[in-house]
Amino acid sequence: MSDKKIVLITGASRGIGLAIAKELSKHNYIVLGTGTSEKSVNSLKNELVANKIDGKAYKLDIRNQESIDNLFNEINDDYSDTPDILVNNAGITNDSLLIRMDDSQWLDVINTNINSLYRVSKTFLKSMIKKRKGRIICISSVVASTGNAGQTNYVTSKSGMIGFCKSLAKEVATRGITVNCVSPGFIETDMTDKLNDAQKEQISKNIPMIKMGHAEDIAYAVSFLASDRASYITGETINVNGGLFMQ
Repeated sequence: MSDKKIVLITGASRGIGLAIAKELSKHNYIVLGTGTSEKSVNSLKNELVANKIDGKAYKLDIRNQESIDNLFNEINDDYSDTPDILVNNAGITNDSLLIRMDDSQWLDVINTNINSLYRVSKTFLKSMIKKRKGRIICISSVVASTGNAGQTNYVTSKSGMIGFCKSLAKEVATRGITVNCVSPGFIETDMTDKLNDAQKEQISKNIPMIKMGHAEDIAYAVSFLASDRASYITGETINVNGGLFMQ
């Protein structure tokens, strides 16, 4: 068994998840990441090799309990151990005004973003409780605090995540486990790359720092919460948004 701590990051093949994987690899962690398809898993494998990261890529359907259980067993078989740190990062959007939203749009986002949070956290929490130590870090969103037209499903899932973390934090605090959120604002990723310059400029105007953040900004906050320096912080949400929302 390695003396390195093991971190599991869902949705680690690109964007914020990949930035978290790269940052945590600098701090003596074994970095395990998941992707939803063979393509995303292979992409993550290539990133791990290219960046000389000690870790492994796994395929995971976060909506499916059997897939989650299989992942737990695979990790245990590969490392004779289970994750010390869980980063719940994977999620989707499927936007529409509520009046036009169909049931599948609502249920797909809720099931992927919030029901999976329950499934994945519960599965990996059991071994943390046995160890009497662990970190659960969830990636929420600034819209959880501000709301956003056309995203009632997504905002519901991300604000629910914050409530989930506060409640779970109280349940497991005496077991040496902390549970926190990082709430990004507008971050430059492949999703924002699809915006034109005029759209980006309009978004930036509403941010006090007049610019979007980088995925690394989120990774730095996650790295802090995963560290021993954050051992007395739990049930909190760190907002990383350039001043767009100030709590």
